[in-house]
Amino acid sequence: MTIGRREIALALVVAVAFAGSAGAQEYRMRVETRAQAAAFRGVTLDSIPVADTVGTPGEGPRTVDGYAVRCRAGAPYCSFFRPGPERRGGPVTTTADLTLWGLGVTGLSVRAAGRLGFDAGTADAWPGAEPAFQLLEGYAEYAVRRITARLGRQVIVSRLGFTGFDGAGAIVRDAARGLELQVYGGWGLARGAAIPVTSPALNPLDDFQPRARQLVAGAGGGWSAAAGDVRLEYQREVDPRSRSFVSERIGVDAAARPLANVRIGVGADYDLAAGWWGSAEGSVSYVAPRWRATLLGRRYRPHFDLWTIWGAFSPVPYRSVQTSVAVAVISRLEVRGRYERYRFDDAEADTPLLDVKRDGWRLGLGFTARPAPQWTVDAGYEREYGPGASAVGSSGTLTYEPTRRLRIAALVSAIARPLEFRFNEAVVRVYGLDAQLAPSERLRIGLTAQRYHEEHERPDAAAFDWSQWRLSARVAIAFGTEIDVRGLPPAIRMLPGERSAR
Repeated sequence: MTIGRREIALALVVAVAFAGSAGAQEYRMRVETRAQAAAFRGVTLDSIPVADTVGTPGEGPRTVDGYAVRCRAGAPYCSFFRPGPERRGGPVTTTADLTLWGLGVTGLSVRAAGRLGFDAGTADAWPGAEPAFQLLEGYAEYAVRRITARLGRQVIVSRLGFTGFDGAGAIVRDAARGLELQVYGGWGLARGAAIPVTSPALNPLDDFQPRARQLVAGAGGGWSAAAGDVRLEYQREVDPRSRSFVSERIGVDAAARPLANVRIGVGADYDLAAGWWGSAEGSVSYVAPRWRATLLGRRYRPHFDLWTIWGAFSPVPYRSVQTSVAVAVISRLEVRGRYERYRFDDAEADTPLLDVKRDGWRLGLGFTARPAPQWTVDAGYEREYGPGASAVGSSGTLTYEPTRRLRIAALVSAIARPLEFRFNEAVVRVYGLDAQLAPSERLRIGLTAQRYHEEHERPDAAAFDWSQWRLSARVAIAFGTEIDVRGLPPAIRMLPGERSAR
């Protein structure tokens, strides 16, 4: 287990605050443990001398045992893929979330969330098992009517994504005018993970891995009113060693509500460091008592930090138009549909021997029915055809919930994936059963068993089948005082969010 000095320091801050005010503070803690047994197998690259291959008229060369091979002109060997070895993983994770308040200063609280995990399987097969301990959040917060300030490890969520850092941030509000201003800064975490980019867990980056954590700074401001709202975001990340930009972006979101049932939203972001527009979208939604509809147009372009090699490939954006409708046919039956057309921009790459398709579509249909208060039936159908591959699938869930303490669900799904650029067609069928039990308000237990049946269809020996059982179990326990819910009406205490938090 590798734990950085900053993680230790932040954990000590929380522990000292907790111990220093023992007997006076109020707290709430939730601990959840999940364990899973799963397996997978990929493919293994192999080769054979050209002279040892065999062939029949009208077919390409193969190995003696029937594997199709690829032979390059003039090369002494041909390559092919065999089914890979079976690899079994057993990820076990424990996540703890603690909130502490009543520290003698009005508005002062401490929050910490961490995860401990390891792979109990027979092979180092499961991703994300390193480092064993991750401090997801750990900060002290001072919150009053006009100001909220935080110090420690925290995550900022904005149009520009999820930004994790160790540092400080503050929000100043003017509720009467609907104004808000936010500033933050500190040492950044890796994108999409609660670990620094210098962590050994990311060493597959090798020579491209930064030697120092990036410095993050950002600011945002917004205005909100009954008729609409608008928000502007700015963020930059800098390598402290070279003083070069890791990224610099600006984004804006706006929404208008011209009518009670209508919402119009637009948004866009611009990559100042790369010098191009990133993602953008515009939508119109209408919500009525028995139906709702949305029309969405978007442009998506992935964002990469400048130190990575991926930015050198000039990521190509795609544009899409999507419409979705949901209608409550009767009080216990809702049907829904979604359709999307998309098209990638020209990659400006020469492919003289290949004409690559650049557009595609997605379709989704489904319904939710409640024939009785304890029963819910949900089913869906998905179909997609686009560049490189297509897919068609369906799924269904039958849920029985006689009380709020017990829920049992039967699951079934299937997906077929004909691949345009690969000599293969895969079909996966899944059958499962999930049960959740809450013996008390503070304890929740869950068990899931699923059977995966996977078939690879191709006219050679590589058409192997791969089926397995996947089992998982989870236990969540809540501790702490209930000072924050005392005095509230019983109806508020029984809300789903309040029950789960307790």
